[in-house]
Amino acid sequence: MIEATSPQPIDYTLYLVTDRDLMSSATIEESVDLAIQGGCTVVQLREKTADSREFFEMARRVREVTRSAGVPLIINDRVDIALAIDADGVHVGQRDLPATEVRRLIGIDKLLGVSVNDLDQALAAERDGADYIGVGAMFATDTKTEADTSSFEELTAIRSAVEVPIVVIGGINAHTIPLFKNTGIDGIAVVSAIVAQQDPAAAARHLKALFAKEVAH
Repeated sequence: MIEATSPQPIDYTLYLVTDRDLMSSATIEESVDLAIQGGCTVVQLREKTADSREFFEMARRVREVTRSAGVPLIINDRVDIALAIDADGVHVGQRDLPATEVRRLIGIDKLLGVSVNDLDQALAAERDGADYIGVGAMFATDTKTEADTSSFEELTAIRSAVEVPIVVIGGINAHTIPLFKNTGIDGIAVVSAIVAQQDPAAAARHLKALFAKEVAH
């Protein structure tokens, strides 16, 4: 197993994943800032339609917001962008660079997240140096149409088998959060339930309070 060392414990409670196509805010940095004001504890910049230069410029602006707030910034997929702006980590899926290669490139001091949807993938991610795993999609969602789904039975098996923190993603909102009671998850990854709302800060605040009441262990 590859040992990874995060510089400090990370609070994964409310993990924001960005999406410019859905956001109600004028700019992505405003969207992120409002979400952080509402209590988001981690931000992942995930903008699949941006070209490299555009993604770099966005990442640099968002980095200023997250750094000022003391919130970790994770870059989806693009190791080069993450290193260029000194982000706190990288998140990869099953079709991206292998986790072992990402860990080699980013070193042991940056965060590595890996998306999984079954037990075998979760065990491999932990073995390959993931600091945390994202399990899902738990429910059908328009934001990741290519994503495979994960059952609650699979989530339970994963939680029993791995020690790294687990964040669930895919259709996570005020209606679905209570369903994760007693699952042992460490956080929820949210897209439209925050960024698409007219008041992202209030939406984030509500979801975080709901998680604390219904799920936190």
